[in-house]
Amino acid sequence: MEHPQTIAELGELGLLKRLFRYCPGDVIGDDGAVVALPPGRHLVVTTDVLVEGVHFSDRTTPAAAVGWRAVAANLSDLAAMGATPEGITVGLSLPGHTPLAWVEGLYQGMADCLNRWGGVVLGGDLCRADAVSVAITALGSVDPQRALYRSQAQPGQAIVVTGYHGLSRAGLELLLHPDRGTEVAQADRDRWIAAHQQPQPRLDAIAALWQVLGADADARAIAVMDSSDGLANAVLHLCQSSGVGAVLQESDLPIDGALVDWVGRSQALDWCLYGGEDFELVLCLPWPQAQALQAALGKGCAIVGETTVATRVELWPDDRAAPVVLSFSQGFQHFD
Repeated sequence: MEHPQTIAELGELGLLKRLFRYCPGDVIGDDGAVVALPPGRHLVVTTDVLVEGVHFSDRTTPAAAVGWRAVAANLSDLAAMGATPEGITVGLSLPGHTPLAWVEGLYQGMADCLNRWGGVVLGGDLCRADAVSVAITALGSVDPQRALYRSQAQPGQAIVVTGYHGLSRAGLELLLHPDRGTEVAQADRDRWIAAHQQPQPRLDAIAALWQVLGADADARAIAVMDSSDGLANAVLHLCQSSGVGAVLQESDLPIDGALVDWVGRSQALDWCLYGGEDFELVLCLPWPQAQALQAALGKGCAIVGETTVATRVELWPDDRAAPVVLSFSQGFQHFD
């Protein structure tokens, strides 16, 4: 078997030459990229880091999927701000023994996601390290009158979730324990694994939002956040930033019926609320517009509750016995 070429064998300059082909020729080669913004728009900047062993591994995520997910995480944040992608920069740390084919697969995955959703690779930096990490900074542009924030929710608004939650966690479970999914239909397996390896940033939902609201709508009446750290986490952050509370209905949560059939209602509910990495959006907006957005987005989009004057977040179970009070301590925290 032929020995795969490593980046140490190729060298930094040789690797850079290989990676330049993923970037526009007119912005690569200087100490920085000069990027023109469309007239009348503001710059939106977001950064996300993926670390080997924390966010991905060869067991669950091939190189192209790492690249796609790294870009999608940033584009999801841009979507939550109402921004259009303009480009990304890539900070890549690698051990010298990393195969060249893995790095090229990583960049191909990035390029595929950008080709689908917008933006280009503007440049970046390389560094030797003991483990692989991919740090991406994404640049977007937004009409300042259409910039969306977490802090704009008002009491009495509907809470809209743009798609099913728990699917990425289900896909991860299938990848880690393939024997557990023997009874799962192939179409569902493929869908859940794709949700984990190739999540779709919901820029389409923002386009639909503005179609529903109309050109003269006021963004100050809307609060938005992406749900990559879990649905419960997103609702809690929106409420905390806006100084409101929320009442959620368990029966309205966007949970895939096939997932309930596989792992049971309790586990599916936990993955919906806390599984993370679904890269959907959570929005707070007036009820008529929320209902119109739900109709426009269709299957998977759900109105899950309402914001309240009280500042706590309650989840009412299907049996209506008593609410569960949600808190940040129940979800994923990086340094716990």
